[in-house]
Amino acid sequence: MENTVANTRKSPLWLLALVVSLPTFFAFLATSATNVALLHIAGAFGSTSDEAKWVVTSYMIANGVFLPLTGWLERTLGRLNFLKIFLLLFTIGSVICSLAPNLLTLIFGRIVQGVGGGVLMPMSQSILLQEFPPDRKGDAMSIFILATMVSSICGPTVGGYLVDNLSWQWIFIINIPVGILSLIFIPMIVNDTPRTVEKGSTDFEGIIFLILWLFSMQVVLDKGQQYGWFDCTWIRWTSLFSFFCMLLFVVWELEVKKPVVDLRVFKNINFLIGTILGSCVNVMVFSTVILLPQFYQGLMGYTASATGLVMGSRVFSCLTLVFVGKLCSVYNPKILIALGFMLLGSSMTMFINFNMQVSPITIIIPNVVFGLGVVLAIVPISAVALCSLPKEITPSAAGIHSLCKCVMGSIGTSLASSFIIGLSQVHQNYLIKNMTENNLVFLKHFSHFQKFFLAHGDIISASRKANVLLYKQLLAQAKLCAISDIFLIIATIAFTAVVIVFFLQNKKNENESEKA
Repeated sequence: MENTVANTRKSPLWLLALVVSLPTFFAFLATSATNVALLHIAGAFGSTSDEAKWVVTSYMIANGVFLPLTGWLERTLGRLNFLKIFLLLFTIGSVICSLAPNLLTLIFGRIVQGVGGGVLMPMSQSILLQEFPPDRKGDAMSIFILATMVSSICGPTVGGYLVDNLSWQWIFIINIPVGILSLIFIPMIVNDTPRTVEKGSTDFEGIIFLILWLFSMQVVLDKGQQYGWFDCTWIRWTSLFSFFCMLLFVVWELEVKKPVVDLRVFKNINFLIGTILGSCVNVMVFSTVILLPQFYQGLMGYTASATGLVMGSRVFSCLTLVFVGKLCSVYNPKILIALGFMLLGSSMTMFINFNMQVSPITIIIPNVVFGLGVVLAIVPISAVALCSLPKEITPSAAGIHSLCKCVMGSIGTSLASSFIIGLSQVHQNYLIKNMTENNLVFLKHFSHFQKFFLAHGDIISASRKANVLLYKQLLAQAKLCAISDIFLIIATIAFTAVVIVFFLQNKKNENESEKA
């Protein structure tokens, strides 16, 4: 075993927070901004949209695989070596993506970028929690959430602007100077940690099971809707393989003496419940990212820019992060978390009542309420989940916490996309029964449109056009009903989470956590 002595430099907390949060911000931006450029990327390389989706999928797989390995990698490499290596990988990946001559090279660059960027989120979270004094843990989480939330919300808007005014390559080019500056300043600001190397102790089996599980799961979540989920043979077998690998990973990590991912951290009740609650928030955030653009653009006819501006109204809620850290030190975190979930549930009930004549201000208000709910919930959740653990296992726990949230976010995204299609068909079957000669409302609208089209053609053409127009309205109404149903499900999750909040323990005792 080899130990290296950590340095103990005392940097200003604001400078530490800035240096640590900046690469995390751009790692998140690399995830959300790329989605809007997929059509441009497909056109540039002459590929299909499904092939171009691997640009996103490859990043998410590489990102997810390394999230739970954060603690083990830090212990093995030391904090500064760890940050240097993965920041360098993120920067090199960005360079490869910006210079990619074909789609295959771009996907390879995204894998390298995902490997480098995947660990930055839990690592920055861990550093902030460890370096900030106990009475300012809420401030640490506020800074971290601010970086991740703003980048996630602004990502589509920034990506759309760069694609429309410059080129899709600029989505990756902007990461390069940030990576270089981080490589220069992080060794000057961030404290190192002791490096522990034990020969023959690497849990290679656990790493293999983890990679196989996350890779197969992400492929299923990404391609399931396209191939009809379990109606497709290879999706069924891949799902079974993913589930089997997950079981092997969990059993192996619980039995091996020195696991690469210490799942025993879930014995801590606050970490367990905090991870569940954090995963619920991620499901809501990622689901609404899928649902709302379909409502704004598909039903309301908003442009991509207008949709970005409306959803960007959530950014105003981020301003409250300045106060949430202080609130965490004054009020019981359970009260703040419960209030956050109440606001999330309330915003979902506002979305349920939407129709296709809703005014812009009516659309913005629930978005602001939703953003405020996310802020009030996620900051104390992260603090409660991680601050009750011993410092030496915080990096590993932060990685597991982030992995669980990312996995549930991916599942929420896939389910939301599937439910829109499935529930739309259900509502369509019910609504189509009203398009008969026995329905006076239908006859009234049919006659109105038929008379309008008679001015431009014969009676047969006018009747067909009237039917087509009414059927399009039926499809829009069916989709609106489906979106409302999903919002109702999300609201139910939010209000149920309020009950789960009160199972959190009030006192955080590190000695008890160590014994667990």
